[in-house]
Amino acid sequence: MRKLSMDELNRKSVDEFRRAEKIPVIAVLENIRSAYNVGSVFRTADAFLIEAVYITGYTAKPPHKEITKTALGAQDSVEWKYFENTKMAIEELKQNNFKIFAVEQVADSISLEKFSELNVDKTVFIFGNEVSGVEQETILLCDGCIEIPQFGMKHSLNISVAAGIVLWEAVKTKSS
Repeated sequence: MRKLSMDELNRKSVDEFRRAEKIPVIAVLENIRSAYNVGSVFRTADAFLIEAVYITGYTAKPPHKEITKTALGAQDSVEWKYFENTKMAIEELKQNNFKIFAVEQVADSISLEKFSELNVDKTVFIFGNEVSGVEQETILLCDGCIEIPQFGMKHSLNISVAAGIVLWEAVKTKSS
């Protein structure tokens, strides 16, 4: 085995990325405290060619030093939009026929491995604050909640890790 060079990876340019057909998935970031987490989600969104990242509440938005540090340029390739609150984002997304899922532990949540059974075309995943998660009033506006199975002592994952897991599962389902 040998590690591939950057040229051999044959990655898209920013212009090629912008013109490419996207997977109809949007990540909504609700009141994320760490701009590093925001940058990580941008980088994941770029890697998986998802449609957009929506930023709500006090979540940091580009241009921002910490976003730039972890996004490594993805903040320039991935489409993004800011909303004062999550309700406004959800209203727009529902008008565009997206199904909305909070990534949160709730009664009757859908375990992530069963997500593909939902057979949803245009999908939104809402990722919440590092401490308090997705707000209850936001959950009430959603079509459902997705939960990542966990088996250890901790009851949550870092938002950037959760986004990577959930977005990969969604992309894997839609690209197969």
